[in-house]
Amino acid sequence: MKAVIQRVTKASVIIDTKKVATIKRGLLILLGIEPTDTSKDIVWLSGKITNLRVFDDDNGIMNHSVKNIDGEMIVVSQFTLHASTKKGNRPSYIKAAKPEIAIPLYESFIKQLEQNLNKKVQTGKFGAYMQLDFINDGPVTILIDTKDRI
Repeated sequence: MKAVIQRVTKASVIIDTKKVATIKRGLLILLGIEPTDTSKDIVWLSGKITNLRVFDDDNGIMNHSVKNIDGEMIVVSQFTLHASTKKGNRPSYIKAAKPEIAIPLYESFIKQLEQNLNKKVQTGKFGAYMQLDFINDGPVTILIDTKDRI
């Protein structure tokens, strides 16, 4: 699994001109899933994201997690995170999991985040054409790949 985590002051997901998810201060998470990803990846990545200290304390030092600040999260499926650009100019997405594998993992990841955060996590719609509207705070953007944890 690959995730792009962005600290935001606000974020929303729009599908067909309709806002389907909105948060204020928190994290916007773009999630890419590979066929080899497992429940162990879900537990590790969701724990890492929930406890990632990217929010400022009273001294302006990134010392707080989204959980510490009672922040919110939006998760958006993003198969293009697995794009291969080695050959030519058209990215290949062969490393991205097919929907029959990715959807259950995506849904499990969201449930695990909700358990970790102890609140509802907003989402886009898997496979839909979406527009994201957000303000990246900092900017703070973190890339995490579960394959790098070992």
